[in-house]
Amino acid sequence: MRHQVKGRKLGRTTAHRKATMRALSSALIKEHRIVTTVSKAKELRGFIEPLITRAKVDNSLNRKKVFSALQDKRAVHDLFGEVAPASVDRPGGYTRVLKLGFRQGDSAELAVIELVDFNDVKPEKRSTKKRRTRRAGRSNKPDTAPVTEKPEEKEMESKEAEKADSGQTEEIEKSTTEEVSAEEAEKSETAEGAAEVKEEKKNVSGNQQESDEPEEESDKDKEDSI
Repeated sequence: MRHQVKGRKLGRTTAHRKATMRALSSALIKEHRIVTTVSKAKELRGFIEPLITRAKVDNSLNRKKVFSALQDKRAVHDLFGEVAPASVDRPGGYTRVLKLGFRQGDSAELAVIELVDFNDVKPEKRSTKKRRTRRAGRSNKPDTAPVTEKPEEKEMESKEAEKADSGQTEEIEKSTTEEVSAEEAEKSETAEGAAEVKEEKKNVSGNQQESDEPEEESDKDKEDSI
């Protein structure tokens, strides 16, 4: 029975378990978010949070202690230069564990462990619009109150209407003048045509009279000769 035995063995020896925690801690410091199993994530949280607390005070002693735990120069540099300054005002709880479900191969329960200060997403604001349900009676009233027009706007609208009316009247006058001029042109054309017809008729009648006179003379000559 494991009474008062702290920690998880993770199916590893002591050296193997420490190496696993070092590798996971270095990856979390560099990437700020990793995916692993739930048991490893919970064990890692108890391993790395004391290191972040120690890294808040940057001195040679704390750097030696952190390096002895991580055995990674780049991870120590990132921890003291980037992670610890972002977590100065936080009194603990630097990491967050979120469950993802079960892995497909061996059905192990997966989780995401992330640094809170680098993955803090603000919640979206809720819309203030009210939703209508189908059961609720719909009113025919408009949602918004009627907008009252200002006197200045009314004056502008009246002026625009007058301009539009004046433009329409001008167009009508133009069209009427054009129609009258067209009618006058047609009348003048018809008058000229009638005059030409009369002149032609006169010319034709004169020609006929000239042609009839010599015939009469010829008849008189015949009578004289008889």
